Amino acid sequence: MSGEKHLSQLLQAMQPKLQPEDYVFCSVSIEQATSLAATPIGQFCESEGMSLILTRTDAEKSGFHYEYCSRMITLNIHSSLEAVGFLAVILGNLAEHGISVNPVSAYYHDHLFVPIEKAEQVMHLLSNLSRSSE
Repeated sequence: MSGEKHLSQLLQAMQPKLQPEDYVFCSVSIEQATSLAATPIGQFCESEGMSLILTRTDAEKSGFHYEYCSRMITLNIHSSLEAVGFLAVILGNLAEHGISVNPVSAYYHDHLFVPIEKAEQVMHLLSNLSRSSE
């Protein structure tokens, strides 16, 4: 499997990038999800409906009720899907500071959805965590 597996390397080279858009989480019916005009950046089928991660703008244009307004921070290291402990260390650090986070792991990168008002603080904490792992 491709991607970095070593925890120390993952933490040192995570290169967090704060994305400019605001994102929200929605739950819609399967029918609504298939006729969606916008493209969600994430979706997951659950028994209650389709969970979508959309820009707030797209959710509002679509008339969807949404929750958890957030900013997305992309960790720009290609982390292996088999890496152990990377998100655990990050999430533990953010939990110590009372910050909620909804992580999403994709093929190449991990993405953290954090409250809008905490985004800059999270960037600072991630930077400190990366430096302290050297």
